[in-house]
Amino acid sequence: MKDVVRLACAVPDLRVADTKYNTERVIEKITEAEQEGCAVLVTPELAATGYTVSDLLFSDTLKQGVRDSIGAVCKKTAECKVSVFFGAPIVIENELFNAALFIKDGSIQGVSVKTFLPNYSEFYEKRWFSSAFDLPVEEVAAKDLYDATEDYMIPIGNDLIYRIGDMKIAAEICEDAWAPVTPSARYALAGAEVIVNLSASNELIGKRDFRRDLISMKSSELSAVYLYVSSGAGESTTDLVFSGHGMIAQNGRILKENDKVCDNDYLLVADVDLGKTRADRIKVKTFKDTEHFANGLGDCRELVLPGDLPASDGSYLFVKRHPFIPRDEVKRSERCKTIFDMQVAGLIKRLSVTGTKMVVGVSGGMDSTLALLVATSALKKLSAPMTDLHGITMPAFGTTGRTKSNALELMQALGITMKEIPIGNACLSHFEDIGHDPEVRDITYENAQARERTQVLMDYANQIGAIVVGTGDLSELALGWCTYNGDQMSMYGVNGSIPKTLIRWMIESVARYDYFPGAKDTLLDIVDTPISPELLPPDQSGNIAQKTEDSIGPYELHDFFLYYSMRYGFGPAKIFALAKKAFADDYTDETIYKWLRMFFKRFFTQQFKRSAMPDGVKVGTVSLSPRGDLRMPSDASSAIWLAELDTIQI
Repeated sequence: MKDVVRLACAVPDLRVADTKYNTERVIEKITEAEQEGCAVLVTPELAATGYTVSDLLFSDTLKQGVRDSIGAVCKKTAECKVSVFFGAPIVIENELFNAALFIKDGSIQGVSVKTFLPNYSEFYEKRWFSSAFDLPVEEVAAKDLYDATEDYMIPIGNDLIYRIGDMKIAAEICEDAWAPVTPSARYALAGAEVIVNLSASNELIGKRDFRRDLISMKSSELSAVYLYVSSGAGESTTDLVFSGHGMIAQNGRILKENDKVCDNDYLLVADVDLGKTRADRIKVKTFKDTEHFANGLGDCRELVLPGDLPASDGSYLFVKRHPFIPRDEVKRSERCKTIFDMQVAGLIKRLSVTGTKMVVGVSGGMDSTLALLVATSALKKLSAPMTDLHGITMPAFGTTGRTKSNALELMQALGITMKEIPIGNACLSHFEDIGHDPEVRDITYENAQARERTQVLMDYANQIGAIVVGTGDLSELALGWCTYNGDQMSMYGVNGSIPKTLIRWMIESVARYDYFPGAKDTLLDIVDTPISPELLPPDQSGNIAQKTEDSIGPYELHDFFLYYSMRYGFGPAKIFALAKKAFADDYTDETIYKWLRMFFKRFFTQQFKRSAMPDGVKVGTVSLSPRGDLRMPSDASSAIWLAELDTIQI
């Protein structure tokens, strides 16, 4: 899969000062990583000796052990495709440095040296090590580091970026990540997309959570993949306990993390999609502009290495089926409440200008239900009477007893002003005016009802001095599944940046927590009702016959397509590959392809509707507002996107 690379953190079992044992355990982890198809493996800080080796670092015997260890790891990488960041102490011109050696294809490609040496509380590294600031050279001979069969010069410093294929990767060590200005910031500004941190972080109460937040934020600030791996339980416990904490993060999210608070002897593997990092860096200009503020901070040496990255099949790449929705139920409920509060806040601001009277068209479907709940909550916060909210249900040719009943019961439970205005006769009169046969149930037949409903809402709002609160959602806007100058229009659209899949969860969350007493059962039935515009007559049993997803495809697929096309700018081929992985158990490749093709065709042809969409609050990273996130000409061509789809083999 394009841009996907497999990376690994390794916490081998160690014995403090036993370089031979430690080397064997590191080589075992390299073998495991090779079997997993990994491109790069990262070990903890000072993996060759153990971090807590202390004054034994001055021993000639230990120094020779380190040389042997480096040589053995070099030999191992000559036999496999895995590149290794190996933590070891090294001596350069009679100074000791804490280093991360990048070893690939049997030789050391570069040596990244620790910059910031902690010398407080339980740490006293300046007793042994010199900082990268004190390096006397920019290159070191291989024979100064290990017993190499052939001597060669190796770049050394805290400014090295390694390029393998099209991936750029760099290393910092432990405390470097905790500094106000970090080596990783320098690397990222110079183009590094993957940062690794070889660490030895002891465990304290609350420190694991702090580290997780730190690494997550680092990956976000740097728009990068960040691998963090710390010394495990094999370290000395004279005064400290080491956690073996391992994390792989990207763009602010932890992709993989070890489970145990104190862990040892494991391999953490993840596929990372560098396309996400690259997309964010292109889109967010602040990242590039920081280079000027940093005044040369981004100056680094880029080492272009021979060979390419081992191909990844993406089997370790986690792809969320519903990218707009948190997987964890507690977080999902919190997210729903936060979004709901944002909708309410946006509407309250609008009402402060227009007055508190509102009109909402209530169909008994999910979108109008959420808009109605938001409007009700806004009035509560303003201490305005519920009667200022006018809910109008407008039955027509496709209205079923179930949806009409739900609409009326919901309005009654909320205590708002209720009104029923049937529009069937008005539509028939309109058909007569334009010479349309009502037995011809085409797009004219359907859209006339949508526009008639909007006309009723608008004129009634004028009559009582109110605004029309729109109900259309993000998914409908993406597909253009709304009638131009019909349900596409309102004075303020509270659902405009919320996808259909999330709206379902929001209503269900509101219902289960009983935020609106007396409405719970009605809300749950609304969630279970098939999605439909109800513009065609019901079936013989009076049930909904016109189901939206039969016509345009599953909303969970379209929301997936929308997220990856808008959030990261991915093309159809990559989105198809991701969707196949996410929905393998639910849809055939042919089905995914069919609806993906429809998505891109409709997304382009329906831009004119979005160009005229009303104001509405933005709640997430994906929005289609023509005033904010999507500036797109209405006559843009979809030709090359559809041509890319034509190249896909199913």
